[in-house]
Amino acid sequence: MRTLILLALAGLGAQLVDGSLGMAYGVTSTTLLLAMGTNPAAASATVHLSEIGTTLMSGASHWRFGNVDWKVVAKIGVPGAVGSFLGATVLSKLSTEVAEPVMSLILLGLGVYVMSRFTLRGLPKGQLGKPLRKRFLAPLGLVAGFLDATGGGGWGPVGTPALLASGRMEPRKVIGSIDTSEFLVAVAASLGFLFSLGSQALNWTWVLAFLLGGLVAAPIAAWLVRLVPPRVLGSAVGGVIIVTNVRTLLKSDWIAASGSLSATVYVVLYAVWAAALTYSIRAYRQEKAAESEHAEERQPVSA
Repeated sequence: MRTLILLALAGLGAQLVDGSLGMAYGVTSTTLLLAMGTNPAAASATVHLSEIGTTLMSGASHWRFGNVDWKVVAKIGVPGAVGSFLGATVLSKLSTEVAEPVMSLILLGLGVYVMSRFTLRGLPKGQLGKPLRKRFLAPLGLVAGFLDATGGGGWGPVGTPALLASGRMEPRKVIGSIDTSEFLVAVAASLGFLFSLGSQALNWTWVLAFLLGGLVAAPIAAWLVRLVPPRVLGSAVGGVIIVTNVRTLLKSDWIAASGSLSATVYVVLYAVWAAALTYSIRAYRQEKAAESEHAEERQPVSA
């Protein structure tokens, strides 16, 4: 029962992060399952099956508030589904000894990307421009979907920053469209894992726990995430992902690090993580102060 409660809380927390940043539900959840000793393919399958419900709820909420560009959803979601099905099939055929460090490497790379992206740049604020073309969205969806299935996460970390960096969509529509199209990715990945692994390889109680946690969080995420700035939240989540997956790699047969080496690596990682959080908090405060100054300058002077 304690494990199920922890999983439900993890699903809730991951959905809160995802609702704020448009990413990191799968990466955060899969990292936790790997740390608990779950088979990599089963971990990714568990997360994607639970995402069918959470992404449906999240997509419906975004659609209700006008945050979805359905043309973008179709152009990126369908290739994403193809990529995720292929990724699930590939991961299912790898042995656990090979799959676990490979997945940890992918998650580590995504963690570094998330932390550095939000620490150094925050949420990009590009100007609106021309419509996004299919020749850009289709390859992006294919790669993001493949990484999402093989790494247990990656749809948001790859898709959201790419669309934000293009400067051609409002941030709210980027997050809404990515979250909505992720439903197609989750369904395709789940089918891939079920065909390759079979339903008996999965712990359906764990799937339900993640699903319930995510469903509870989805409608209230927009309210709760206002308490933590997205820039700071991105740095914090990226650090968790990095530390957890470095721990997995240090214990793997690939490295088999000694206790002293592991301790040194952890000290360096925690120092970098603390520095990233400090920088993000200071940068956020500076941004808010600058916004306040500009708002005061725009106010008319009373006679």
